[in-house]
This record gives sequence, C-alpha cells and structure tokens, in this order.
Amino acid sequence: MANEMMTIQQMSADFEVTPRTLRYYESIKLLCPLRSGQHRLFNKRDRVRLKLILRGKRFGFSLEEIRQLLDLYEIGDQQHTQFQRTYELAQSRLQIMEKQRAELDETIHELKHLLKEARAHGTKNGWVESGDLN
Repeated sequence: MANEMMTIQQMSADFEVTPRTLRYYESIKLLCPLRSGQHRLFNKRDRVRLKLILRGKRFGFSLEEIRQLLDLYEIGDQQHTQFQRTYELAQSRLQIMEKQRAELDETIHELKHLLKEARAHGTKNGWVESGDLN
C-alpha cells in the first residue's frame, strides 16, 4: 500500500476520521489530494501529512501551528528548521500541559476533601451508608 492511492473512504477508515474532516483539511490546504473527476485520491505524502496532523492535534497544537510545521518541510534544509520549530512548540506545549495537570491535580485534591467532609456529614445524618465510603 506504500505507493497505492486511497479514496476518501479508505483514508477515513484507516485514520478514524470523517470524510468531512478530510475535506476540511483539504479546504485549508493541509492536505492536497489528487482529483479524478469528483473523486479525491490520497497518496503516501497525504497519509504521512495526515498522520502528522493528527499527532499535532493530539499534542494540542493548533491547525495553524501544524500548517507552519508542515510547510517548513519544504524549505530544503534537511528539515533542520522544521525540527527546531517543532522542538520549540513542543517545549511550550509541554509546559502548558504540565501547568494544566498541576491545576487539575489541585482541583481533584480539593474535590476529594469536599467529598470526605460531605461523606462524614452524610454518615452522621444517615444519608450516606457506611458501604458508600468510596
């Protein structure tokens, strides 16, 4: 399948995205499938780009950031600039995610404390049974 062309249905199934998503990525020039009449045909390059797009989205990059990274591939400097920019964006994104995780951990801690207090009150007043302590 390395050089094989794929239809939009095949791409959708292989990458677990909707045809609408693929058409949207095409409309904003992230993907550039070939056309055969009304049919879109995706080649190996499109598959690699879609894999990178989906990875970037999973990491929390915006579509514009993903576009910039993909465009840097075309510069012709053995991807030096692309790797450097990806590293910078990934570092920034990791800092943001670690901050979000710390905030989430604090919120979870506070919620557990609230539940513990409510459980103690509920047990004392009969609206929480002793078996409901988890």
